[in-house]
Amino acid sequence: MTSSPLPRILRGRGEPQYPTFLELFFDLVYIFMLSRLSVGLAEDLTVRGAAQTAVLLMAAWWVWVLTAWLTDLFNPRLSIIQATVLAVMFGTLLMAIAVPRAFGDYGWLLVGAYFGIHLVRDAVLIPGTRVNRTVQARSIRVFFWFGVTAVPWVAGVFVHGTARLLLWSVAVVVDLGSARIGWPTPKLGRTELASQIFTGSHLSERHREIFLIALGELILSAGMGLAGSGFQAGRVAASAVGFASAVVLFQLYFHRVRQFLAPPAVKVVERVRPGTSTSYSHLVMVAGVLVVSTSVSLVADRPFGAAPAAWVAAIVGGPVLFLLGSLLFDAVLTGRVLWPRALGIVVLCAIAPAMALLPPLAVLIVANLVLLLILVWETLPAHARPARVTVATG
Repeated sequence: MTSSPLPRILRGRGEPQYPTFLELFFDLVYIFMLSRLSVGLAEDLTVRGAAQTAVLLMAAWWVWVLTAWLTDLFNPRLSIIQATVLAVMFGTLLMAIAVPRAFGDYGWLLVGAYFGIHLVRDAVLIPGTRVNRTVQARSIRVFFWFGVTAVPWVAGVFVHGTARLLLWSVAVVVDLGSARIGWPTPKLGRTELASQIFTGSHLSERHREIFLIALGELILSAGMGLAGSGFQAGRVAASAVGFASAVVLFQLYFHRVRQFLAPPAVKVVERVRPGTSTSYSHLVMVAGVLVVSTSVSLVADRPFGAAPAAWVAAIVGGPVLFLLGSLLFDAVLTGRVLWPRALGIVVLCAIAPAMALLPPLAVLIVANLVLLLILVWETLPAHARPARVTVATG
């Protein structure tokens, strides 16, 4: 720890750790972002389309993560921090506008908004922490790595097709991966992975909120499907199953995860390694909800008839991604494996080939039944087990 004074821009010791209303307001733009990603995936449900959606989701997620860390480390009640968050919010809105045509004519808008966000952020944080070299070095490291990934991001704007996808895939993987290794930077070294830099309860609340936003987008898809159904039986049923999907995913998430996210069960500070791992595991869960939302939209449009292989992959793949993310999250905090969820992944993957024989609505129902069985399996024995959970220290 350094003896240098803490800059006023940082959160003070003993300040409330709950998210502010501004942070909740910021999350609203992600309803639009996730909706645009879901629509884009539904329009191009191919391997290439899925890869493109994954790249765009990771870029959007990285903006959200850095903003969550921004309001975790820095005082969100300062006007300069509030203005920064609003600027990031507007930049995210521009990114969302670009999403459907990011791999077409709007690549420049996506990259321009993405880097504009980070330039604004670092222009505030680097000067604002100059009285404390240790704190300032963290922002400089992040800025350095955005300079590194600027090359493939910008280069991707000037090429098309597979070349753009490859360049942006490398860029976004490096963006997320550099945090995982502590942003090693010439002369400054890297942020130690064992250092305690996050406020556990605040960051946990932020993860809970973004997952709820993802569920909100799923409910939006179910509602839109019902609104455009003309109250035809198949479409109404698909929308109802979509709403049920949101309920089951909500219960699965909070049945297990709330035991870790409740403030009394969370450490006061989070170290770099588990802090980043928690963010990445939530990315996988949110991706799962996004794919579920896409599949609900598709099935609502055509509940009967033959189920294309790509549809089956989406309908089954969404729950698989969610279960995988929850497994990773639990492993980070406890070092254990949730065997019912691991078995659920195996079952879903095993029955997927046979699902092509069923109409899309039936496939959606079967996938939800597997999730429901996992929830019942985990809930019934829980009454006989002690409620206390021991969280690993990382």
